[in-house]
Amino acid sequence: MMRKNPVKEKLRRGEAVIGAFCNIPSPAAVEILGLLGFDFAIIDAEHGIPDLETVEHMIRAAEAVGITPLVRIALNLQQNILRYLDAGAMGIQIPLVNSVAEAEAVVRSAKYPPMGRRGLAGVRAAGYGIGRPLGDYVKMANEETLVIVQVETADALGNAAEIVKVEGIDAIFIGPTDLSSSMGYPGQPSHPEVLAAIERIGRMAIAAGKAAGTIARDPAAYERWRRIGFQYLCTGVTNFLASAAEGYLKGCREREAALRAGR
Repeated sequence: MMRKNPVKEKLRRGEAVIGAFCNIPSPAAVEILGLLGFDFAIIDAEHGIPDLETVEHMIRAAEAVGITPLVRIALNLQQNILRYLDAGAMGIQIPLVNSVAEAEAVVRSAKYPPMGRRGLAGVRAAGYGIGRPLGDYVKMANEETLVIVQVETADALGNAAEIVKVEGIDAIFIGPTDLSSSMGYPGQPSHPEVLAAIERIGRMAIAAGKAAGTIARDPAAYERWRRIGFQYLCTGVTNFLASAAEGYLKGCREREAALRAGR
């Protein structure tokens, strides 16, 4: 059932939240993030491969450990977005939003009337309509659902000043990988021009009263964006797995070499 969204509340208070993309179709991975104390998990249904049933199980795992489940959804289509929200997602993150019209469409899909056009039914997110009037659920869902759009193309850069003003959007996420590719620097998300663009869009979002977000792959990047005022920062489960596994393997092989040299 819908509950208070602690991530949305922290953002309202001007606090920072830390999360991770989870593109591995694994409820256990979401549970681990929650047990470690992350604020949110972004279940990745864009670059990840989980189907809707798996996403629902990952949302259940998030609920079990108190981490806020968000879903990045590949298609900005009303009935597509509805299915993930009905499954219990407490927020959505929509990629490749390039215009005001596309941003407004996200809001309409995420909110029930009169704020939007989301269809109503006794779904999992509403406790299957058991023990609570659907009208109460509608009110709470409209208040607590987190709406995030990704600004990450050269086209979006030109429209960013207006996109950030769209009512109903809570956060603007600047995707550095797609943005770098669109700007002509594929695979260079830390290129100075890309970083400058991320900062510029983030400052627009903050000035418009929205939370600004992006990738922070390490604590140094986290500090950089926090000093500017970004609140919504994350990395990825695969990044954690790769860096930890690489460090472990390297350390073991170094010790093996030392053992062999000492014989």
